[in-house]
Amino acid sequence: MKAFGQFSAWFAMRPRLSAFALGILSAAAFRPLTIWPLAFLSIAGLIALVFQSSTVKRATGLGWLFGFGHFTAGNIWIAQAFTYQAEMPAALGWAAVPLLALYLALYPALAAGTARWLMGDRRGWSAIAAFAACWIVSEWLRSWVFTGFPWNPLGAVLIGPFDRPGLAVLAPWLGTYALSGLVVLLAGTGLWLARDRRIVPFAVLCVLVIAGMYVPSWQVARDSTVHFTLVQPDIRQEKLNDPASFEENFIKTARLSLPDSPGQERLVLWPESGVPDYLRDGYPQRYYNHMTALGDPEFARHRLARVVGENSLLLTGTTDLDISDGRAVGARNVVTAIDDTGNIRAGYAKAHLVPFGEYLALRWLLEPLGGARLVAGTIDFLPGPGPRTLDLGNYGQAGVQICYEIIFSGRITDPENRPDYIFNPSNDGWFGTIGPPQHLAQARLRAIEEGLPVLRATTTGISAVIDARGIVRQYRPLHVAGRIDGTVPAAAEPTLFSFLGNVLPLAWAIVLLLPTAVAIRRIGL
Repeated sequence: MKAFGQFSAWFAMRPRLSAFALGILSAAAFRPLTIWPLAFLSIAGLIALVFQSSTVKRATGLGWLFGFGHFTAGNIWIAQAFTYQAEMPAALGWAAVPLLALYLALYPALAAGTARWLMGDRRGWSAIAAFAACWIVSEWLRSWVFTGFPWNPLGAVLIGPFDRPGLAVLAPWLGTYALSGLVVLLAGTGLWLARDRRIVPFAVLCVLVIAGMYVPSWQVARDSTVHFTLVQPDIRQEKLNDPASFEENFIKTARLSLPDSPGQERLVLWPESGVPDYLRDGYPQRYYNHMTALGDPEFARHRLARVVGENSLLLTGTTDLDISDGRAVGARNVVTAIDDTGNIRAGYAKAHLVPFGEYLALRWLLEPLGGARLVAGTIDFLPGPGPRTLDLGNYGQAGVQICYEIIFSGRITDPENRPDYIFNPSNDGWFGTIGPPQHLAQARLRAIEEGLPVLRATTTGISAVIDARGIVRQYRPLHVAGRIDGTVPAAAEPTLFSFLGNVLPLAWAIVLLLPTAVAIRRIGL
C-alpha cells in the first residue's frame, strides 16, 4: 500500500508525462496485444488527472497528451504503408503517424476539457458520467469530421476472443461509441471505489467485467442456405501491383477457387484488388493494353466464369474508370459480381475513400511539394453513392463494404434495404502485422451491432467468417494462402442499433449528461 501511495504521488506530480504515458499504455489494450485491462487502468488514470486539474485549459491539455500517446502508439501500422510505394520516402511514414496523432488527439482533449468544464469543482459518479458522455460525443465527431477516422474506438477493447463476443455483446443496445462510453464509465467507477477503499464493491465490479469478457454467447448459431468459397491468396503487397506478377497472381487465386464438383452452386469471394484487369466494356483500348487477359474485357470476364464454374457467382474487387472525352478522369474501387456466363450481374463502388491513400487531399497544395497518394496510379479514385444492397438472387441480398469502410459504425448498410450479410473485401497487405487484427476486431463490432454476418476476404489475411454474434466461425491467419468453404451464417433479427444508427449512442450520451447536470447543480456531487 505504501508503494502504491508513492506511485500515486509521483503520478500526481508529473501530470503531463503521466497523461502521455497512459495514452501509450492504452494502445496495448487493442489487438494484437489485447491486454484489455490496460484500457480501464489508463482511462482511470486519465480521469484522475482531469479530476485534479485546476482549470479547463489544463484538463484539455492532459486529454490532448493522452490522445497523442494513444494514437501515435496505436496507429504505428500506418508507417508500414509507406514502404510499398515509390513516390515518397518510406521514412515519411514514421513522420506521418505522429502528425496524424497531433490531429486525432484533439478528440480526447475535447472530451477531457468539456468534462472538466461540466464538473466544475465537484467530483463523484456524476462527474464520471459526464466524462463518459463527452467521450461518446468526441468519438462520434471523430467518425465524420474531415471525412472521419474512427479507427480503434475505445469500445473495441470489449470484444472477446474469437469464440466469444465479450462485453461487446451490448453493442446492439448501445452502439460502438456508447460502448466506448461504457469503458469510461466502468473505469471511472472502479477509480471511485478504489479511492474510497470500497474493496468489496470494487472486487464485484472487476469480477463482473472479467466474466462479461469471457462468458459464451447465449444466442444460438444459425446458418443460411447460401454456400460460399472465400479465398485468401496471400499475395504480398510488393507483388500485388507489379504488372510482371499479374498473371502469376491470377493463377494463384484461381487455383484456390476451383469447385469441388461440377455444377456446385456457390458464392465465390475474392479480396479487394482481386483482379487487376478492367472488366467493363467501353474504355479506349489503351487502357486495356496492360491487362493479362489479352487486352479484352470480355475475355477477362469469361475467364473468371470458367474458374468459378457452372452455377457459381464471383464477387471480386477490381477497378472501374470514369471516361470523359476519351480519357480517364477518375477511378472507382469496386466489387463486381460475375456470373457463370461471364456477365456482370451487379456492382458496388467504394463510397468512403482513404485520404492520401486513394486520393490526394489538398492536391493543389501537396502535389507541387512532392506529395502523392499511396495507391499506384496518377488519377484519384472517386467515391460511390454509399451503402447499397445487391440482389444476388439465389445467393441472397449482399451488403458490400470495401476495406476500411467497415470501421464506420452506423454507415455500412442501406437502411431501406437490409442485407442478409456483409461482404468486406480488403487489402490489408499495406498494414504489417498490427493493422489486420485491429481491422478484424472492428468488423466483428459491425456484425454485433447490426446483427449481420460479415465475410472478410483479404489478400494477405486475416480473412474470416463472422456470424451475427460477432463470433469468428472460421479464419485464415496472416500470410497463409488458403480458402474457406461453408454456409453463410444467418442474419439475426434487426437490432435496435440497426434501426436508430448513431442516434442511439448520442441518446445514451444525453441520458448520462442530463442527470449529471441536474446532480451537479442541485445536489453538488
